[in-house]
Amino acid sequence: MAVVRRELRSLRSEKTIVLAIAIQLFIAAFSSFLVVGFVSMYDPDGLGGQEIDVAIVGEDRAALEAAADEQEGLNTVRYDNRDAAYGTFENGQVAAVLETTRDDQGRLLVDVAAPEEGIETTLLVVQLRETLEAVEHAERVGNADRLESLPLSVPDEVDASPYVGFTYTILLPLLLFLPAFISGSIVVDSLVEERERGTLELLRVTPLSLGDVVDAKLAATAALAPVQAVAWLALLAVNGTTVAHPVALIGLVAALALLVVGLGTVVALVAPDRRQAQLLYSVAIVGALVVSTLLPEHPANSVAKLGLGSATVTTWLLLVLYGALGVGAFFAVRATVERVDPADL
Repeated sequence: MAVVRRELRSLRSEKTIVLAIAIQLFIAAFSSFLVVGFVSMYDPDGLGGQEIDVAIVGEDRAALEAAADEQEGLNTVRYDNRDAAYGTFENGQVAAVLETTRDDQGRLLVDVAAPEEGIETTLLVVQLRETLEAVEHAERVGNADRLESLPLSVPDEVDASPYVGFTYTILLPLLLFLPAFISGSIVVDSLVEERERGTLELLRVTPLSLGDVVDAKLAATAALAPVQAVAWLALLAVNGTTVAHPVALIGLVAALALLVVGLGTVVALVAPDRRQAQLLYSVAIVGALVVSTLLPEHPANSVAKLGLGSATVTTWLLLVLYGALGVGAFFAVRATVERVDPADL
């Protein structure tokens, strides 16, 4: 416990870690306010109220004009002359130009000219994307008689709030996963610095064994993530974000933190210096993220389902799997400590 307290006190001098925690605290504390700004980037159309003029020119404009007229915030200006349409775009009279043509097989092609950057461009791209998707759907329906077999049935669209989707699929996983990754980086730096400064050798003079020291550091850093998760979930609740299974989410964070910190501990014990330790840790985390895409359900999706209360059997089984992997990481640390000669550290 003395080593654990020493480890936690030393975190106050790590400005990068303190800043990262402060940023997460700010996001969690003001989530209801910040989510509006985040959604403006994630789904700018959710804000509404912005009218944009676009020019339409080309051979077959009816379908495109019909779809654009149904899109809120998008005004269409029809041009019969291509040069005139692009001239108004260059002069700033319209925000974009949509030019339509038909190929030899009767497919509708749309070329879009839009500004390269800017806040208005971000909003424009979203609105044009929805317009073009509507045109694509209309074209598919109109050409359905050409299909040799019936396509799969598509469920009807339902109206959903972009704020709810952003909160549970992006904000909540972000706040819960970042503490685990930060904890892994902390334990790597802590163990490597103990070796480089010679303080690890001083700790060996005490009755503590190398295994005791490593266990204390692992416990101190792995406990940070679930403690932060409790705080973030409480602040989200204060901001009106309801979480269906908070205990399960805290357990998920604890399991991932134990897994990540265990991985970082093994890396710190076998890597020769700090640079290589952080490199190996980063590569291992990236590899783990790639492997996670092969799972039946991505961890971020599991967090979203647990938060919304729509967890499936797969979600609960994966939660058990993460717990088993965390325990396995702890035993991997113990096995590594037994194989390492303390005199070589």
